[in-house]
Amino acid sequence: MDKIWLKSYPPGVPAEIDPTRYSSVAELLEEAFRDHRAKPAFVCMGKEISYGELDELSRKLAAWFQSKGLARGARIAIMMPNVLQYPVAIAAILRAGYVVVNVNPLYTPRELEHQLKDSGAEAIILLENFAVTLQAIVRNTSIKHVVVAAMGDLMGVKGALVNFVVRRVKKMVPAWSLPGHVKFNTAIAEGGRQSFKPVQQGPDDVAFLQYTGGTTGVAKGATLLHRNLIANVLQSEIWLDPVRANRKDIDQFVTVVALPLYHVFALTVCGLLTIRTGGLGVLIPNPRDIPGMIKALEGYPITTIPAVNTLYNAMLNSPDFHKLDFSKLIAANGGGMAVQEAVAKRWFEHTHRPIIEGYGLSETSPCVTCNPVTVTEYSGTIGLPLPSTEISIRDDEGNEVPLGQPGEICIRGPQVMAGYWNRPDETAKVMTPDGFFKSGDVGLMNENGFVKIVDRKKDMILVSGFNVYPNEIEDVVAKLPGVFEVAAVGVPDQHSGEAVKLFVVKKDQALTDADIFAYCKQQLTGYKRPKIVEFRTELPKSNVGKILRRELRDGRA
Repeated sequence: MDKIWLKSYPPGVPAEIDPTRYSSVAELLEEAFRDHRAKPAFVCMGKEISYGELDELSRKLAAWFQSKGLARGARIAIMMPNVLQYPVAIAAILRAGYVVVNVNPLYTPRELEHQLKDSGAEAIILLENFAVTLQAIVRNTSIKHVVVAAMGDLMGVKGALVNFVVRRVKKMVPAWSLPGHVKFNTAIAEGGRQSFKPVQQGPDDVAFLQYTGGTTGVAKGATLLHRNLIANVLQSEIWLDPVRANRKDIDQFVTVVALPLYHVFALTVCGLLTIRTGGLGVLIPNPRDIPGMIKALEGYPITTIPAVNTLYNAMLNSPDFHKLDFSKLIAANGGGMAVQEAVAKRWFEHTHRPIIEGYGLSETSPCVTCNPVTVTEYSGTIGLPLPSTEISIRDDEGNEVPLGQPGEICIRGPQVMAGYWNRPDETAKVMTPDGFFKSGDVGLMNENGFVKIVDRKKDMILVSGFNVYPNEIEDVVAKLPGVFEVAAVGVPDQHSGEAVKLFVVKKDQALTDADIFAYCKQQLTGYKRPKIVEFRTELPKSNVGKILRRELRDGRA
C-alpha cells in the first residue's frame, strides 16, 4: 500500500517517531517528576497530588516492594478503580523494575484467579471494596504480598470522612479477611524508611501484562514492553500536536480520566500521556455515576476527553451536561467501539469540537489509527495509521487486497506487543511471517489512506450469502429519535441461514417495533433489515461500556 496515508497527515505531523527517546517508561516518568514538580498531576474527589508528591509516594512504595525481596521482573497486580493510589502504584512498580498486571476490579473470583495464576503475580495492590474477591481465591495463587488501599488513603483529613461514608453509609466494602495484608499507607510509611535502589531497565524489558479475551474467549496477557508503551505515548502526543502547539492560553492541559486505568486506552492516553506532557488528570472512580462524574468535573476547563460512544451518549443525555466547561476543549477522542454518527453530531453541536475516532487493541498498546485532530466533521472512519505504523489489509491467505476491498486489518509498528505471555502457540496464530499483527477486525482502506472498520470477523452476520455488518445496522437505527441504545446480532433463520435481530433500549416509551421496521425499510436494503426487535431496559456492557453483542447472541444476557 506504499504508505499512501502519509499524504493525508496534517501539516507538521512527521511520518516517523523516535521510539529510542527513553530507555524505559520509568525514565519517562522521572523526567516528568523533575520538570513539573509543583504542578498538580492527578485529582480525585477534590484532592490533588502534585508531580513532586507522585515522585515521593511512588519512590517509597517502590522501596517497600524491593525490601520484600521480589526479584526484578516480578509481576505485581493492581486491582483498583481510578483513585489516586493507581498512578502511584504504576509508577512504583515500574520504577522498581517490576511488571504491572492490570486487573478489572469487577472481576469474579474465577476471572481473578485465572489472571493471577496465568501472570504468576507475586503481589497485588487492591482497593478494600474488592478484597473479598481476592479472599475467595488467594490460596490458589502465587500471591505473597497483599497491599490493601482504602478510598481516602491519600486524602489527608478528608480521607477519614471519605472512608466512613464508603464503609458505613454507602456500605460499599463487604466484610473481608486477608491475613498478613499490609495497608497502603503503612507500606508507604515503611518504604520511606528503606532506601530505593534505582533499576537500570531497557526498552525490551516487560512493562505491562495487559489481559484481553481476544477471539478465543480465554484471557491472554499481551506482553507490552517498555518500548511499546513509549512508542505509543510519543505517537499519541505527536498526533495531538496540531491542536496543542498553538494554545499558549492553556497553562496546563486537563484530561478527563473516566475510562478505567486498567484498560489500555486509558492507561496510555489518560495516564502515561498526561504525565509525559505535565498535564492534570481528573480521576473519575465510577463513570457509571454520570451526575457524580459531572459534579467532579465542574470548574475544570477540560482540554481532552478520551471516551467510548456509550459514555459520550450518557453525558449528552444528562440534564447537567451544560455545567461543564468545554471552552478550551482541543480533542475528544473516541475509541473502544464505533462512534455513532448521531452521538458525534450532538457532541459537536454542544461543544463545537468533533469526536475524533481512533482504533486500537490491547496488543498494540493500544493506538493504531486516528482521525486527524484538525477534522471538523464525523467521517465514519477510524482514521489514518499513526506515525511509524503500517496497516496492511489482507485476505484469509495473507495476501494484500486492492484498495477499497475489505480484508483483515494487519498492523506493524513499534507499539505491537512482543507476544502473548507464555503462549507461543497463540502468538503464532496472530503474527504474520513479515511481522504484522492480525487484528481479527475486517476493514478497508480508501485512496487517501483512511481506514474504515467493517466489523469484527466473528460479529459478521451471513444472510442468504450476503455479509451483513452489525455496525452499519446499529448506526442507522441509532438515528431514530426514540432509540437510546441498540445492538444488532445474527440469529438462526430457516430461510436465510441467519437473520438480523435488534436489541433496543427506548428513549421514547411510545416507540414500537413497527416504527423500527418502517424506518429500516426506508434506510436499509432487504437482506440487511432486522426481522426481530426485542426491547430491553438495558444492554450488557463491558467494563468500558462496549456493548457485548456476543452475550446477546448467545442468549447469556
